[in-house]
Amino acid sequence: MRHRVVCVVAAAIFLATCASAQDNSPAPATKIARGMDGHPDLSGIWAYSIDLPGVALKQQINGTTSYKKVDLSGRRAAKVPVPGALPSTPTPSYKPEFQAKVKYLFDNEAKLDKVFFCGKPGTPRISSPRKIIQLPTETIFFYEDMSGDVYRIIPTDGRPHRADADPSYYGDSIGHWEGDTFIVDSTNFVDDTWFGEGGYFHTSAMHVIERFWKVGDDLAYQITVDDPNVLTAPWTEPARLIKPSDEPLEESPVCVEDDAHRMLNLDHHGQR
Repeated sequence: MRHRVVCVVAAAIFLATCASAQDNSPAPATKIARGMDGHPDLSGIWAYSIDLPGVALKQQINGTTSYKKVDLSGRRAAKVPVPGALPSTPTPSYKPEFQAKVKYLFDNEAKLDKVFFCGKPGTPRISSPRKIIQLPTETIFFYEDMSGDVYRIIPTDGRPHRADADPSYYGDSIGHWEGDTFIVDSTNFVDDTWFGEGGYFHTSAMHVIERFWKVGDDLAYQITVDDPNVLTAPWTEPARLIKPSDEPLEESPVCVEDDAHRMLNLDHHGQR
């Protein structure tokens, strides 16, 4: 049996993570493929990116070790203008009474961020899916994540949000098209996740809009987060460009937290 292990290599600490490396060169412009309904076909496998300050990916296959550059592109703002992107700001605007809490969470990230301890990132922090299957009445998202391999089923048949849905990490999601842009509208979240690395906490009133559209061969992805309980206004994050990939999805290993006891202090994930 062929066994593969992929690790993120940081400056001082090793972290085991399922990942795959991708070329960061711009994709050439191509004609956008469309489905039978005329909408752009978003189906396919998309690059896996990580949001850690790793230096390289350490890969072990049958005893042979190799290293590849970490792909961060899918978790960073696009370096070029993205046609169709909405105006954005780098960070959300919290109400004055909550700004100290955001700073405290950020300053103590490695102690208080549950993702650091194998917790679920939730929507939208999990970012864009690794694989999309676009069907006539629903679209399915698949992810690879240390906390467990997530799937989301997005109805596109015009139904409203479920009135009886239990609060969840990834929310109750419904989808529709606005021109060539696929809109995913998600509500009904648990309140113990962050929607961004910087201590961006939220309440159960959070409302997330994810936008997907094609730019040549790439998948453009942009989120808007609204939580009137803590934010002064909805926050739209800079758009990202996700490259197509031929790396198949693989089952993630069980997440075992082995970093906390190695921390030199209790601030940021950057020590990993």
